[in-house]
Amino acid sequence: MCGIVAYVGERDASEVLIEGLRRLEYRGYDSAGIAVQSGSRLELRKRQGKLSNLTLALRENPVQGNLGIGHTRWATHGRPSDLNAHPHTDCREQIAVIHNGIIENYLLLRRELEAQGHTFRSQTDSEVIAHLVEKYFTGDLSAAVYRAVGELQGAYAIVVIAAGTEQVVAVRTVSPLVVGLGEGENFLASDVPALLPYTRRVIFLADGQVAVLDRHQVRITNLRGRPVEVKPSTVDWNPVMAEKGGFDHFMLKEIYEQPQVIQQTLGGRLIDQSGDVDLGLGLDFSQVQRVHLVACGSAFYASCVGKYVLERFARLPVEVDLASEYRYRDPVVPEGTLAVAVSQSGETIDTLEALREARRRGAKTLGLVNVKGSSITREVDDTLYLHAGPEIGVASTKAYTGMLCALVLLGLHLGRQRGTIDQKQASWLIAELRRLSGLVQQVLDHAEAVNELGRRFQNARDFLFLGRGINFPTALEGALKLKEISYIHAEAYATGEMKHGPIALIDANMPVVMVATESAVYDKVISNLQEVKAREGIVLALVSEGDTRAAALADAVIQVPRVSELLSPIVNVVPLQLLAYDIAKRRGLDVDQPRNLAKAVTVE
Repeated sequence: MCGIVAYVGERDASEVLIEGLRRLEYRGYDSAGIAVQSGSRLELRKRQGKLSNLTLALRENPVQGNLGIGHTRWATHGRPSDLNAHPHTDCREQIAVIHNGIIENYLLLRRELEAQGHTFRSQTDSEVIAHLVEKYFTGDLSAAVYRAVGELQGAYAIVVIAAGTEQVVAVRTVSPLVVGLGEGENFLASDVPALLPYTRRVIFLADGQVAVLDRHQVRITNLRGRPVEVKPSTVDWNPVMAEKGGFDHFMLKEIYEQPQVIQQTLGGRLIDQSGDVDLGLGLDFSQVQRVHLVACGSAFYASCVGKYVLERFARLPVEVDLASEYRYRDPVVPEGTLAVAVSQSGETIDTLEALREARRRGAKTLGLVNVKGSSITREVDDTLYLHAGPEIGVASTKAYTGMLCALVLLGLHLGRQRGTIDQKQASWLIAELRRLSGLVQQVLDHAEAVNELGRRFQNARDFLFLGRGINFPTALEGALKLKEISYIHAEAYATGEMKHGPIALIDANMPVVMVATESAVYDKVISNLQEVKAREGIVLALVSEGDTRAAALADAVIQVPRVSELLSPIVNVVPLQLLAYDIAKRRGLDVDQPRNLAKAVTVE
């Protein structure tokens, strides 16, 4: 969850660390800190709150050096404070540690270390690492780290430096770490964007690997110190892709990037002449008899859309599970099961563990992931990449759209292989897919209509979102976006379920967002809309262009271009993203870094 960055070379380490933390602040923003080797000692600067607090402290009291570590925190153990901010040090402040994850046995270790005379300053689980390394340190930092991690239980990424040494030692167990390779300098970070200003040659550390960096080389070993052969990768992102590009917020930039994301996700994979799809996968789908989709948050709602698509296109039974529940419910995984892990970051711990559970039970595995080299991509049988580029805003937008497109591609591919979609149907679907980018651009070109609704509803206390069929997940995603960034309570229901309880909530003060676009159950949706109006509900209807029936009943209308019902969630979600964004902005909230949330959830 937290953001980690480290540097060794000839540059001013504090400048590299702060720039890296700025690019990783979406991972946590309860506090931030750095430790820099200055001469023969370590200089620490730590501040509660946003990174700007630390930046100000460094202006007032700068630190010079060419080796250092930095951290931006999402609190787990211990409230946000200067003392609980990372880096943490040993008793003599000669060893500094930054940590992402959870040390499950930290209380036992802390009691043992205190009994041995160690003094603790913080409430965190992370500080035990510094004292463990101190316990074993006799001049060889990597040797001390190997011994210390042998006593740790949990999921973590840790980075350690020591005064008077020229090394950075990092260990990865579940939580992500990426090494950046330079000339006469080397880098380390939780995620690729922190490395982009300096290098695109990277090594994605695998579970159980240790990286020992100095300015001239990087050595990768296992936890026993045995060398591991690794092949560097070249990432195809550039620094501009990770900047705001003139938009007020990353989230808004990413909403407006969705036409491009659709092109990138679909690009080169559609074969017009035959109506086939080329996913570039080596995985054999011929024996697939059922599909399990596992995901969290927005990826879960995308997977709910995927269930409709896969069952319609491929005529396969599909289960959709919250990844955090999947491995604890003793799932039935018969032979012929394909488990699909859907995750933007590829590091979501719940999804990763659900994937491992499915694999242990014999399932073939596929990842739908945005970040190359991430944990999920290394553990699945094959990966279908989203190609959405870096998503910095905590609330997912363009990655969600990429997931929808990837799931449609998977459904179309399986349908063609199984013969449940003929060439004529497939060619028509491909033609519809090729229209999507332009249709989403049309929605964005008329964003001012959504902005007006944001002004109208910015002070509402509650929202109800309703959708039916394949757009029930659209309602769920719309409600989630509003909750995430505006802190307005919002619920979503299948429209037909409204009269089974939620209708009691409807009154003259309750805005009801109803997805009422063209569909096979449009007449049913009209009836539901009339039921809301009969209770004096305020209806904000999302309707297809040219609609008159639903529009006539609604208090406010957002029109979207007409498209095939099975592809409509890709178009329909965009105005709901814009609505959530506009309301949150009008309320003066931090859109990119909503409270209590982090971009990549790497702890259970």
